[in-house]
Amino acid sequence: MKLKPAALIALALVAAVMVVVRTDVPALADDGRYSAEIRRTEYGIPHISAKDYGGLGFGYGYAFAQDNLCVLASWVVTLRGERSRYFGPQAKSDEPVRPVANLVSDVYYKSVADSGVVARLLARRAPLGPTDELRRLVDGYVAGYNRYLERTGVANLPDPTCRGKAWVGPITATDIWNNLLDLSRMTGIGGMKEYVVGEAAAEGPERRPAAGSNAWALGRRATRDGHGMVLADPHFPWNGIRRFYQVQLTIPGVLDVSGGSLYGTPVVQIGHNATMAWTHTVSHAQRFTLYQLDLVDRTSYRVDGRTEPMGRQEVQVTLQDGTVVDHLLHTSRYGPVLAAGQTGKVAYALADANAGNLRAADEWLAMARARDLTQLRAAQSTYQGMPFVHTLATDAGGSAYFADTSMVPHVTDAQAERCGKPSPIPGLEEYVLDGSTSACLWGRDRDAVVPGIFGPASRPRLTRADYVANSNNTFWMTNPSAPLTGYPRVFGKARTELEPRPRVSLDMIAQRRSGADGLGAPGFTLETLQATVQGKRNHTFELMRSDLPALCRDSTLTTSAGKRVDVREACRTLREWNGRATLDGQGAILWREFFQRLGRPTKPGEPVYSPWRVPFDPERPVATPRGLKSDDPVVRLALADAVAAFQAGGIPLTLTPGQAQHYSSIPIPGCTEGEGCFDRVRMRGALGADGRYPEVDTGSTFMMAVELTPAGPRTRTILTYSLSADPSSPHHTDQTVLFSRGQWVTERFTEAEIAADPKLRTSTVSG
Repeated sequence: MKLKPAALIALALVAAVMVVVRTDVPALADDGRYSAEIRRTEYGIPHISAKDYGGLGFGYGYAFAQDNLCVLASWVVTLRGERSRYFGPQAKSDEPVRPVANLVSDVYYKSVADSGVVARLLARRAPLGPTDELRRLVDGYVAGYNRYLERTGVANLPDPTCRGKAWVGPITATDIWNNLLDLSRMTGIGGMKEYVVGEAAAEGPERRPAAGSNAWALGRRATRDGHGMVLADPHFPWNGIRRFYQVQLTIPGVLDVSGGSLYGTPVVQIGHNATMAWTHTVSHAQRFTLYQLDLVDRTSYRVDGRTEPMGRQEVQVTLQDGTVVDHLLHTSRYGPVLAAGQTGKVAYALADANAGNLRAADEWLAMARARDLTQLRAAQSTYQGMPFVHTLATDAGGSAYFADTSMVPHVTDAQAERCGKPSPIPGLEEYVLDGSTSACLWGRDRDAVVPGIFGPASRPRLTRADYVANSNNTFWMTNPSAPLTGYPRVFGKARTELEPRPRVSLDMIAQRRSGADGLGAPGFTLETLQATVQGKRNHTFELMRSDLPALCRDSTLTTSAGKRVDVREACRTLREWNGRATLDGQGAILWREFFQRLGRPTKPGEPVYSPWRVPFDPERPVATPRGLKSDDPVVRLALADAVAAFQAGGIPLTLTPGQAQHYSSIPIPGCTEGEGCFDRVRMRGALGADGRYPEVDTGSTFMMAVELTPAGPRTRTILTYSLSADPSSPHHTDQTVLFSRGQWVTERFTEAEIAADPKLRTSTVSG
């Protein structure tokens, strides 16, 4: 059975010669044998050591499978384009950031596999292809996962999620390479699958990714004892393949790194070694551009006056009943041809800077071996593989480093102006360029490892002795004392309004440096760093609370439905609230429901309303905007509607985060991105009539505070959703309980610290 294609579509960078990548051959070591030691300390945290990279990967794959086999097994089904076969074509995929229909997912991932892009990258030498060390690590990881599955058996898996399921089986090295490539593409073509497959929603893509983060690198002038310190606070999904796994990886004399590693990746993405620590935040620089094609007909287009045929790729997807569905895909020299915006005269192609990027894992591995910032910068310049993140780091010398070394299309401001075209997709902020002339192709820097991206010398960077910080703002306000300007707008805009979360981040640092936060003498220590980042400050409330008395002058206000409501209790609740979204914060949820109504357009098609009394001033970016337009009818209406909603549901106005927010039935503190909370939370859905939000699905994940002392690193961590996704595991929510209480785990890094754990469990695995 064949179905007509939904649109003319394609996969980025598909070569003329198609290579089918096998996914049925398990990886083996050269000598056919691996060995590793797995030591588990409190909360099940694994410390894996081996004599070589193959053994290290084997131990890691084995330990990870013990805790989270079902998550990776499901994701392998996704990467192979087989979800329709096992779960049905219309069910939603297991992609944690932007789920799509299984059929859409399968067409996309089959396209990736059939294109041969991974095989071509594996055939290249480093740095364009993987190093020998990374290849051995991946092979060992796969063998370790498969060894655990072989020993346990599908029918005996402890996790009921996949116990006895037909879709569980051995994985291959190709699966892991595909996962690494997909991670790089996450904020590019990977987030545009519906547009590639022609099943896009009419309202346009969700441009702001669910992933976010806070990061501080504190230099010797910001810390009380002159030590370098790092705060890592990545905001990634709490479910699925983009969760972090906490691990220490050791090859004596070669590698010793501890930190957070995304599921299905055998390297640490955020972490530290003995003398250096680093973290990342998602950069909102552009990852791709669209190209407007000048069509000759439905299967060809013009470039420089010459006709070029589109490439063709036929993708087959098997459904549950055995039916095979065919989709015809087309590509251009730029990348896939999208369904959106097609007319008889034009179509649009997507060019992704990460379409062929497998370099990130080698870069992380080299960073883990780096002894100082000089070696870290050298690692980043060698591989140039960071897909979509800023890097913030410090070393034992106490220098703080920031750089946006992520993959950014080489489009200058002049080229964007000269080549710009209207966007065919509502809400799309990425550049649309003229595809009819080669003059609009991406440029190239001499120091770029691949063509089409900016090289290291062209990217925003800053090194300081005090601090650098980022909370998903652009590079501009990395440190207000040294604003970064003069970079192409494709990296982001300077002199633009900071959102409340970056503002509270910078204010927290300023108050700790001055000692104005009530935590003692100025300057950071490990203990005051922990206390600062878990303060649960709601910055919009702080910036507007002085105008609340004027808003509350009247005892009754009118709702949008014309009903009069008494707001005296609500005003009293807000007046008595301390502005912190702690578990017992009476007023925190009321403020959220009020504040969120302020940002909604009053009529369809109208711009988002600004409630700020003092507007943004680029000369005072940290202090503005501020204040509340307390006399504005829109503000008064928002308070009335919020109070009416609480009354209609019989919900107390004193509802607290501990009562309204939860994960696996555990109360979760914190507030949302828009409110200006540092360690934010997100729930997909509104406050229910029972006074509860849907379960938290995004927020702080692997939090790490590191102090690099002359005696070695002192580290506190918390993995907010805990180590294991298996509901039967004792480590399914044990750290979540700590996070709920504002507690941390004292990391065990040295041999002496690990050996001193009274709960230490040691095992040797081989195969």
